Amino acid sequence: MKRHLISAADLTRDDAVLILDTAEEMARVADRPIKKLPTLRGRTVVNLFFEDSTRTRISFEAAAKRLSADVINFSAKGSSVSKGESLKDTALTLEAMGADAVVIRHHASGAPYRLATSGWIDGSVVNAGDGTHEHPTQALLDAFTMRRRLTGPDDGLGRGLDGRRITIVGDVLHSRVARSNVHLLATLGAHVTLVAPPTLVPVGVQTWPCEVAYDLDQVLPKSDAVMMLRVQRERMNAAFFPTEREYSRRYGLDGDRMAKMPEHAVVMHPGPMNRGMEITAEVADSGRCTAVEQVANGVSIRMAVLYLLLGGNEPAVATPAASSRTEESK
Repeated sequence: MKRHLISAADLTRDDAVLILDTAEEMARVADRPIKKLPTLRGRTVVNLFFEDSTRTRISFEAAAKRLSADVINFSAKGSSVSKGESLKDTALTLEAMGADAVVIRHHASGAPYRLATSGWIDGSVVNAGDGTHEHPTQALLDAFTMRRRLTGPDDGLGRGLDGRRITIVGDVLHSRVARSNVHLLATLGAHVTLVAPPTLVPVGVQTWPCEVAYDLDQVLPKSDAVMMLRVQRERMNAAFFPTEREYSRRYGLDGDRMAKMPEHAVVMHPGPMNRGMEITAEVADSGRCTAVEQVANGVSIRMAVLYLLLGGNEPAVATPAASSRTEESK
């Protein structure tokens, strides 16, 4: 793996599979009575959040603490950023405090890349969402969830997502989750279809490794997973669709539409949900919806990412055989 995780497009297939496999080991740790590993003891992870977040910030904090790292949570609100401090000066302050990794969420697309390439800090940089650009760890936890749900018990995890048909529905234009998922899922061999109103399809989407459709009902019967995106009103400065009711009628997922999906297919949502708009309560609360699983899997994925960026070459979780060899060598 590279030193930073800025974009899902930077991951090779081997990188992505390594993260997913490592996350499987981390998930097994979560089933233990004591859920902590000593792997990153003495390392410092800074959560640098310039945008509001619940799931991602808490998930990264839990991941770092389970790996025994020291965690510093930095929020732009109530800090010197609100007084006009620049990203550079904030980064230099974190460097002076000895940050080994900086997990950054920023409203400006490209901020994590700037931080990683500026030379302001020596540690690793992890993009926790930048503007409408990318959110690579969300794509990884989504792929992890799909791989677990869609792979049969006899397949192991070897087949992964090869040949699976994934449909991403909704506000693609403003969605960093959609961009990261398209790149990562294509790398893992899945076929991705975007379904959205024409006004919410990004310019240049024809260069993305995916197909674009406008009729949700035609795509659902051949989908292995359907990912519903939140309509991001806070990023909209124009009328992208006539009314919320019209949007829901054409692009919302309700019980009738879910019934058109194959029996094995799952419904996903990165959260937070606009219940009643892109997804109904009936679907959100059904056993086919993986939203809560995605949150739990996010901790395992972020443990894997931090471990691989900071931990070294030792196995993430020592096996009994490895432990006995270590004892014999003492």
